[in-house]
Amino acid sequence: MCGITGWVSFHRDLRSEAATLDAMTETMACRGPDDRGTWIEGPAALGHRRLAIIDLPGGRQPMTAATPHGTVAIVYSGEAYNFTELRRELTGRGHRFTTDSDTEVVLRGYLEWGDALAERLNGMYAFAVWDGRVDKLVMVRDRMGIKPFYYHPTADGVLFGSEPKAILANPLARRRVRLDGLRELFTMIKTPGHAVWDGVREVEPGTVVTVDRSGVRRRVYWELETRPHTDGRDATIARVRSLLDDIVRRQLVADVPRCTLLSGGLDSSAMTALAARQLAEHGEKVRSFAVDFAGQAENFVADELRGTPDTPFVHDVARTAGTDHQDIVLDAQALADPEVRAKVIRARDLPAGFGDLDTSLYLLFRAIREHSTVALSGESADEVFGGYLQFFDEEARSADTFPWLVRLGRHFGDDAGVLRPDLVKALELTEYVADGYRAAVTGIRRLDGESDFEYRMRRICHLHLTRFVRILLDRKDRASMAVGLEVRVPFCDHRLVEYVYNTPWALKSFDGREKSLLREATADLLPRSVYDRVKSPYPSTQDPRYAVALQDQARELLSRSGHPVFDLVDPERLRQAADRDTPLTTQAARRGLERALDLAQWIDLYTPEISLG
Repeated sequence: MCGITGWVSFHRDLRSEAATLDAMTETMACRGPDDRGTWIEGPAALGHRRLAIIDLPGGRQPMTAATPHGTVAIVYSGEAYNFTELRRELTGRGHRFTTDSDTEVVLRGYLEWGDALAERLNGMYAFAVWDGRVDKLVMVRDRMGIKPFYYHPTADGVLFGSEPKAILANPLARRRVRLDGLRELFTMIKTPGHAVWDGVREVEPGTVVTVDRSGVRRRVYWELETRPHTDGRDATIARVRSLLDDIVRRQLVADVPRCTLLSGGLDSSAMTALAARQLAEHGEKVRSFAVDFAGQAENFVADELRGTPDTPFVHDVARTAGTDHQDIVLDAQALADPEVRAKVIRARDLPAGFGDLDTSLYLLFRAIREHSTVALSGESADEVFGGYLQFFDEEARSADTFPWLVRLGRHFGDDAGVLRPDLVKALELTEYVADGYRAAVTGIRRLDGESDFEYRMRRICHLHLTRFVRILLDRKDRASMAVGLEVRVPFCDHRLVEYVYNTPWALKSFDGREKSLLREATADLLPRSVYDRVKSPYPSTQDPRYAVALQDQARELLSRSGHPVFDLVDPERLRQAADRDTPLTTQAARRGLERALDLAQWIDLYTPEISLG
């Protein structure tokens, strides 16, 4: 796992731009604290920061291969979980390896198959290959979008990086955000390819982007396809278990300490139990970590979103699976710390609007990094198996919009509550979301004979797997890599995603509950408490001191009346929320304050040029 960046300029020799490449590369230092490297040859410049996971001494980058017709160089971020099989195949085809790293396998794979290598990879990855034989840059991103990857076309080439901050470190990129960027920022619809910053684009998941002297071209090598499902219930459950066993086994491979993220929910519990059983075969014990808040277990109050606290279930799993477990307990002061918020915003390059959900995730990962370098997460199981409440909410299921927006709006409100009325009018967020929804559902194929209800549920599953999951994967990657922790997501293995996506909804929920297939596939590993537990989202603090700290910080911001954040935020609305007589007892009540404070810190950190024209 690493941070990559680079610059291709067909009209100049970039050897004179080494200082700029260094600056771009250093923005990725948190992603790769173990090593750095740069490589420049004529029109191509590549930078790399390394987090060493496999073959610690031998996986240095940029990595090059000399050929009779020019040098081929790679910068690579991620893990190829099938690199052992690919290495064996490439060796049989005459390739000789000098390291044990998966990076060299990917490089040699490109030499053998070109960009068709992408179809052969199983893993999470974002990599760029400069092919000096034909003066061409090839950028490849994994199927689900687990690893981030951005690029910025220029007049004579392209800038690229794992994160926008690497691109923004180059003078050719302007720190400008237009109306469409703000629209993307203030909605949760994740338009494919959109990166908020003007001129910056995402390499979309499952896509190869090629840049040469004739311009930029895209090729989609993978997308979610509709196929008939012919397995019965028992065969489907058995297939899910078989896939999970293989996936977890592959993703436990590392030359550094590993652990699991354990929430006490079905997803993380199943994954932790699988990992514990497999490691026990080798006499090892898995470490597990959970987040908790000071006083939460004793003072927990159930609401419509969260019916139970996580900790009792976490401890049941730890005892059953025999993990070496540790709770990471956070207090209100740490969650509200402006310096922590600034680190989260710098990690995301944007004020993402998740509030304490973001800061607690960052603090959790920072604490885990003191013990482990690799963590396995239950992220994405809800999207794959149908676990969110909106899958069972009739209003959300029948709405002609992104179903999560119905529930999020009900529980958290929206950003219009704190933004200036004239900005809200200019953004036209309702129309933007409607246009995005129509584009998102276009082309989702319906099976012959599929009922109206089954097809609607297929569309909802498709939306979660191609839009919603990408929001959460990006959040997970940025928060973890900001502290040099690699988080792996077994439930995003494309084989599992393809298989479960095409199971009918009646099979996904055969017992009338969420994630029926996952529950039954791992029932032998789970304590009864977790088997019976109802879905509970990622936890949020209920400590009133957190809300009070937000109000104090908002009043301090209001004292700086000339702050440019008030070009976006309505000061009067913020003043009402910051009033100590206004109790902030729900996440919806806190959301406006969190958003305003995030926006102010983002402006302080990035000084973006915001264009409302």
